[in-house]
Amino acid sequence: MPTPPCPCGRSESYEKCCGRFHGGTAAAPTAEALMRSRYFAFVQGDASYLLRTWHPRTRPARLDLDPGMRWTGLEILDTADGSAFHTTGTVTFRASYRGGSLHERSRFERVDGAWVYADGEFLD
Repeated sequence: MPTPPCPCGRSESYEKCCGRFHGGTAAAPTAEALMRSRYFAFVQGDASYLLRTWHPRTRPARLDLDPGMRWTGLEILDTADGSAFHTTGTVTFRASYRGGSLHERSRFERVDGAWVYADGEFLD
């Protein structure tokens, strides 16, 4: 029986994709991979992972997630930089939830070699 694909939208299994980032056994190699793993952390309500992968300069003291929020899909619309050869990158995405969607351009930076979410701007 085939393993279902990772809920972040990649074809790999959760264990081979976002699971290793969430579990701390690997770091996301690109800004897009971090974006995808953070999306699934929102789906799972994993505030500790979200805070751990947030830039110390912009990270809130705490994160209160809405337990009633039901995320239904992620669409990556554009990426700029954010590879192993960059120190910054952006990912533009649309995350759907029951009743609507969130359209954002997120900025990522490397801190001590690891990709972290810096900030983002909401788009129409």
